[in-house]
Amino acid sequence: MKQRFITGLLLVIFLAVMLWLPNWCMALATLICVCFAVWEEYHALVTAGHRVVTWPTWISLVTSIPLTYFFGVKAIVPLLALALLIMVTVILFRKEPELTDLSMSALPLLTVALPGLSLVAISLLPDQKAVEVVLLCLTFAVPLVGDIFALLAGSAIGGPKLCEAVSPKKTIAGSIGGLAGSVLAAMAVYGLSLVCCNEPTLAKLPVWWHYLLLGITGGAVGQIGDLFASLVKRHSGIKDFSNLFPGHGGMLDRLDSVLFMAVLMYCYLLFIP
Repeated sequence: MKQRFITGLLLVIFLAVMLWLPNWCMALATLICVCFAVWEEYHALVTAGHRVVTWPTWISLVTSIPLTYFFGVKAIVPLLALALLIMVTVILFRKEPELTDLSMSALPLLTVALPGLSLVAISLLPDQKAVEVVLLCLTFAVPLVGDIFALLAGSAIGGPKLCEAVSPKKTIAGSIGGLAGSVLAAMAVYGLSLVCCNEPTLAKLPVWWHYLLLGITGGAVGQIGDLFASLVKRHSGIKDFSNLFPGHGGMLDRLDSVLFMAVLMYCYLLFIP
């Protein structure tokens, strides 16, 4: 438990430093973390015996930052679509093409690279450093605080299982506690923004009830991301994706819920003025 706490504290400090530095530092650090997470998921799928095609995903990740810089976030969808098309083509022309290999090749592209590029796009909001910091705090705090509250509530209350076939230890009480933690985290970010931001910045940020909705929906989406990661690990017969963070597992073990929340935040920025 002590090792887990120390590692968690160091990760929070690292995140705080990245938020303080210029936005390209956060975008670059995010891209490196996403690359680790993609490698971990592909490694898990290879361990499960799948013959995956990985290089289109790597090329899309490497080219994402310059393309986003020059063409904006609209470059992300065509980039991922091209990577998917290349995967389909490569597997179609194999001596023994398998539909399962295609779906497993696309899985990290859609469940890690796409959410990761959404996080990069939030990190590269032009000329809006304070807005970027608040939105990234929301993206990280809602799922991670939800994880902590889910663990505490589940351990203290117990009761019926949430999704026993995928994650036997998770309970309905833990899930409800996690949602409560996510809402509290969202409202805490809202409260800090009122204290730390000036009027022009506050005008660009979500209104208070948007924080409430993002806390509820983000908490639910984060729990889906956590369960999805558990399903991949169960399929591959592994406990953690790697041992990168002592006491926490791999990069994807830490980012599974954050990545799904990043997609929600990206959609929010696209469609909510």
